[in-house]
Amino acid sequence: MPATDRLLAFAAMSFLLIVVPGPSVLFVVGRALAQGRRAALTTVVGNTLGAYVLVVAVALGVGSLVERSVLVFTALKLAGAAYLVYLGVKAWRRRGSLRAAFAVEGAGRGRLRTLWEGFAVGVANPKTIVFFAAVLPQFVDREQGHVVAQMLLLGLVFNAIALASDSVWGLTAATARTWFARSPRRLSLVGGAGGLAMIGLGIGVAATGRKD
Repeated sequence: MPATDRLLAFAAMSFLLIVVPGPSVLFVVGRALAQGRRAALTTVVGNTLGAYVLVVAVALGVGSLVERSVLVFTALKLAGAAYLVYLGVKAWRRRGSLRAAFAVEGAGRGRLRTLWEGFAVGVANPKTIVFFAAVLPQFVDREQGHVVAQMLLLGLVFNAIALASDSVWGLTAATARTWFARSPRRLSLVGGAGGLAMIGLGIGVAATGRKD
């Protein structure tokens, strides 16, 4: 287990990274505006699971390959960007039927699909990939051994903070959506805005470069 000071330092650094809105947060906000509270929280869970897959990959040594290889990093980044644009276009095209979706939100339709979409965005988040590959190993105390277990524990700390922070973002956005839902025109506008936000996010992720 990492020393307490290392654990606290990693938690502090993780918090600073997480509170600054990145691809996952913006995607959660867009999903909250487009589909509401339940979809936002399901997306947060999916994001968290996706991020933890990255932790496992780094712990097993895959993360170093992604961090070192421009080709692998770019392929993963572009795949995530394309998926975001696809989801944004779909949300934009369905903005007119958003009120009907709002009415049946409690029916729990498509939760697994929403979870999967959040997972896909979380596992392809360039900011998280770079953070885990470059920063996570630095907080491991190799003299104590159990390096993989230490990385998995640190990853749990990161994901616990992310889960709490992203949930707050999602719930806040979903609350604003409730006001928009009082008017079909408002709801259509916010659905379109959520779609455009995801498209813009996808383009921004694709444009994120590496100097090497």
